[in-house]
Amino acid sequence: MKKAFCVSFVLIAMNSAAQLNYPVTHKEVVTDDYFGTKVADPYRWLEDDNSAATKAWVAEQNKVTNGYLATIPYRSKIKSRLESLWNYPKYGAPFKKGDYYYFYKNDGLQNQSVLYRTPSLAATPEVFIDPNTLSSEGIAALSGLSFTKDGKLCTYSVSKAGSDWSEIFVMNTETKALLPDKINWTKFGGVAWKGNEGFYYSAYDEPDEQSKLSKKNEFQKVFYHKLGTSQKEDVIIYQDKEHPLRYFGVGLTEDERFLILYVTEGTSGSELWYRDLNDAGQQNFSLLVLGFDTESSVIENKGDLLLLNTNYEAPNYRVVAVDPKQPGRQNWKTVIPEQKEALQGVGTAGGSLFASYLKDAASKIVQYDFEGNRIRDVELPGIGTAGGFGADKEDKTFYYTYTSFATPPAIYEYDIATGRSTLYKKTELNLKTDDIVTEQVFFKSKDGAQVPMFLTYKKGLKKDGNNPVLLYGYGGFNIPMTPGFSVSNAFFVEQGGIYVVVNLRGGSEYGEAWHKAGMLLNKQNVFNDFIGAAEHLIAAKYTGKNKIAVRGGSNGGLLVGAVMTQRPDLFKVAIPQVGVLDMLRFQKFTVGWGWTVEYGSADSAQYFPYLYKYSPYHNLKKGVSYPATLITTGDHDDRVVPAHSFKYAARLQEYHKGSNPVLIRVETNAGHGAGKPTSKVIDEAADIWAFVMYNLGMKFKDQ
Repeated sequence: MKKAFCVSFVLIAMNSAAQLNYPVTHKEVVTDDYFGTKVADPYRWLEDDNSAATKAWVAEQNKVTNGYLATIPYRSKIKSRLESLWNYPKYGAPFKKGDYYYFYKNDGLQNQSVLYRTPSLAATPEVFIDPNTLSSEGIAALSGLSFTKDGKLCTYSVSKAGSDWSEIFVMNTETKALLPDKINWTKFGGVAWKGNEGFYYSAYDEPDEQSKLSKKNEFQKVFYHKLGTSQKEDVIIYQDKEHPLRYFGVGLTEDERFLILYVTEGTSGSELWYRDLNDAGQQNFSLLVLGFDTESSVIENKGDLLLLNTNYEAPNYRVVAVDPKQPGRQNWKTVIPEQKEALQGVGTAGGSLFASYLKDAASKIVQYDFEGNRIRDVELPGIGTAGGFGADKEDKTFYYTYTSFATPPAIYEYDIATGRSTLYKKTELNLKTDDIVTEQVFFKSKDGAQVPMFLTYKKGLKKDGNNPVLLYGYGGFNIPMTPGFSVSNAFFVEQGGIYVVVNLRGGSEYGEAWHKAGMLLNKQNVFNDFIGAAEHLIAAKYTGKNKIAVRGGSNGGLLVGAVMTQRPDLFKVAIPQVGVLDMLRFQKFTVGWGWTVEYGSADSAQYFPYLYKYSPYHNLKKGVSYPATLITTGDHDDRVVPAHSFKYAARLQEYHKGSNPVLIRVETNAGHGAGKPTSKVIDEAADIWAFVMYNLGMKFKDQ
């Protein structure tokens, strides 16, 4: 690619109707040549998040955004109401390790949930790890936890300011004393303990301090750490010098016999290798499942056999038994056949398999024995999302959670032998949920595909075409959008809004076929589905054109950016959050290369024209009136680097014509979203809802 640079000039955008003077944003002549197509990238300089110019630009943008938000008359009332709604105890499901039950709890407004433990659930628990003590601003979060089989040792990972980088610490659980062992520069990899002597983990080489949040991550390796030694002494047990852009992770079966190596070239498609640690003659990994056209994962071993969850010759997934000494696919034996519902995962507990399916995007759990015989369907409280079906082989019971759009998370105890679920803990909060209803609606997308969506609103809704709507979607990476309670979204419903989640293609709601229908050269289907959802809601008189706000994060931020450029007339408000907005350069930063299996790459002559056609940054047009837009990102986002949002905001402010505000909100000491402290979450929610409600013409309703 050829690039040219020349002297910059100054651009000042003004929104006269709203009296918004956007910050001065200079442009540089930067031109890339993609297979004969010249593409301008005048805001390339904003990719340097360490430069003084970029930091000054961010400060000026935040000043304008905060100034605008401060003029919304009920912004402070929204924040107060959100704080009131948020301030209730939140519990995670208990899990047993060694002599203790462990569970997470947040008293209400604590920045990070605290990990507690107790020898009996009837006893008074003690604090085990409180991440709130690790930083003054609450920006240190627990991002991983792993115990030895006897529960006497554990590792826990800490991430700071929302970064994907994490540090691993080792603790003696009996004394709660930290061991001197410490592991740095891990990312996207857990810990697999081998006895009480040491553990396996994945890590990268130490990055350059200046570029650690933006530079492409390459050459991940798998190590073994022996307790009592330094990280420098750790043994590399797997590396691939020929393929720098691959992820590597390891896991052990429950009996610690089989060490499984997971290899991926991106966010989908896997290759599996194994080592039988009981076989002294096997010193290296042996191939179990060839990559990367299918997705497979090891559930557990059954003696000498390994049980796999796989979509090989089964788009909705199935469970097979594989003899690792004869791993050819022709030798696989089906244990649980493919069903009409999409299998999302399989857990083990008490000698049973628990298969989690999705039936029209809602949970369906089936208990099997290890031979694949169906024992029972787990009776759930309703149409919602259930999770946590896993425990050790010797356990007789375990705890799982259930939630829906109108039901705050509840925890149930499950008796493995009888299949009886007993309510253990119900969430109590300051909100009337009895008058909140959810309905599932199906509509036809542009190509005739039947697409479902969930609508949540207060009882007594009138279909008069005048209800405010928040339309949310994701549509990618095989990730399903399932029913779940959010106090933030419940606030919008409380204020008279309709909260809508669309089950777009690209997710896993209907298996791999649904995923493939929304990826690579089929990505436009996702945007058509979202646009079709809005059009259906208007036609069915749920809402009107000037009453729809669209919101999505990460891949969902791409979704919002794409639909607002393709149909700026259809939406009144757009909230693209931490979005992938430059589809020509995403693969050049941190782990963006891993998304090329989902999107394709502009470095390919096959995919460049398609990506260029919908890339939000490149499809903004001069003189178009775009929806009122609030772009959000974090200065420590090293998943989707903030340059995406910076460049998009700069060009949007340049091209936009009309009275709608087009702003960017950049959070400091925050990343892609995980680990964000409660105080920052509430601040952001208050700003977003204030922006949405004000621009949809809503009034704040005191409760």
